[in-house]
Amino acid sequence: MSAQSGAFLTVLSWLLVTPFLLSLSYLVIELAAGLYPTRVRGGVEDALENLAILIPAHNEQHVIGDTIGELKRTASFARIVVVADNCSDRTAEVAKSAGADVIERFDDECRGKGYALACGREYLANSAPHAVIVLDADCRISGSSAKALGAKAIASGQAVQAINLFAPDRSLSAQLQISNFAMLVKNRFRMRGMFRLGGSAALLGTGMAFPWHKFIALPLATGDAAEDIQMTIQIISSGETILFPEVAEVWSDAETVQETAGQRKRWEHGFLGHALRQAAPTVLKGILSASPPLVALGLHLLVPPLALLLILSGLASIASGLLVFGGASILPLATLLTLITVTAILLAFLWATKGREYLSLRAVASIPFYLLWKVPIYLSFVTKRQRNWDD
Repeated sequence: MSAQSGAFLTVLSWLLVTPFLLSLSYLVIELAAGLYPTRVRGGVEDALENLAILIPAHNEQHVIGDTIGELKRTASFARIVVVADNCSDRTAEVAKSAGADVIERFDDECRGKGYALACGREYLANSAPHAVIVLDADCRISGSSAKALGAKAIASGQAVQAINLFAPDRSLSAQLQISNFAMLVKNRFRMRGMFRLGGSAALLGTGMAFPWHKFIALPLATGDAAEDIQMTIQIISSGETILFPEVAEVWSDAETVQETAGQRKRWEHGFLGHALRQAAPTVLKGILSASPPLVALGLHLLVPPLALLLILSGLASIASGLLVFGGASILPLATLLTLITVTAILLAFLWATKGREYLSLRAVASIPFYLLWKVPIYLSFVTKRQRNWDD
């Protein structure tokens, strides 16, 4: 093997591993920045008045009554509006019986959460609230969390995002336990890290609060499979930020494996689609405009979903190892394996300190099988990408 051939293989190895080095490096930075909670400052609740909770719902008859009933008990200060969007069940009837204002919407062409939110916004405009909280039909939010979230939006004049999690349940299948732990990592620790690094969080689709003057400017009427990401990009690109004060949490009960697979496909396809188109331009725009929130958002988008990142990093390690046998330098492989190890240590720390109620030790042993379960979701991004809510 000539020195020239070895040098060529080394360059090839660096080209192969560099995308994953960048993603893993930022993931490590984001996780490290988000390890510890922020200090919560009180005193904003007194500013609360004229709050609406807007709930888009599609065939949610089994959960919508409980959601509204709990809100009526704990958040009676808020007006509850449900948009029953293209429902073929009793969602509207159950919501009305529970005491919510209900709008029924039917449109075979314009389907999806964004259109439902736009319809709800048009309805609310007749008597505009000071702030709007968007809540998914299967989510729970306490009265104190709703009050703090809405008051923070009114007092700050900015969008505010609550922590969005699944309720911990170690009796679930290993797949669901791992999936719910991954959501904890993303929606609590990575979001906290992103906020600390750039001064802005991202919207998560539920538990989002907006002052009315910001809500009416959002691009809602789309069928985007990840409308929260598009709204995040628009808000931060306009020079605004999204607060993540950790004053509120929203929860939902664990889904079935089939429901989880469908939800992950929709969200991860939407995320990857936006990331491919907008991550690098967002970083560049942030650098040129000296905007830390834009840079942090772009770098956040450059990190694929955790399972996909681990799968691709593992494959890149194998390929780089084969190049070492062919004469390439071991440095690219060693660097990648080091970052994978550091990531694993941080995740293990998060599990040991905060995640054990989500993920049993027995379920941890099933992570390789979980990664295999996710492979069809990622392959379908290439073969049959889900671009809209109803694909």
